Amino acid sequence: MTETQQEWIKKRAYALWEEEGRPAGRDFIHWEQARREREALEGSAASSDGKEVKTRVKRAATVPKANGATKAGPKKIAVGKSA
Repeated sequence: MTETQQEWIKKRAYALWEEEGRPAGRDFIHWEQARREREALEGSAASSDGKEVKTRVKRAATVPKANGATKAGPKKIAVGKSA
């Protein structure tokens, strides 16, 4: 039995939720991440078939975490310049 795209996304979103410690209110974020991962997998499978694939690049949104940190990471600091 083959797994549908929707089933794969559902299972992956659930796994992401568990990996984050089962936080409340992040279901949409997990679902969207799983959907993007599935699209990337399908895109890489199509490109390995020798077909030309157009890709879209989406910027990830900065999502605040519980401790106030963000996905964006630390700010880059210019080395050798004085402020």
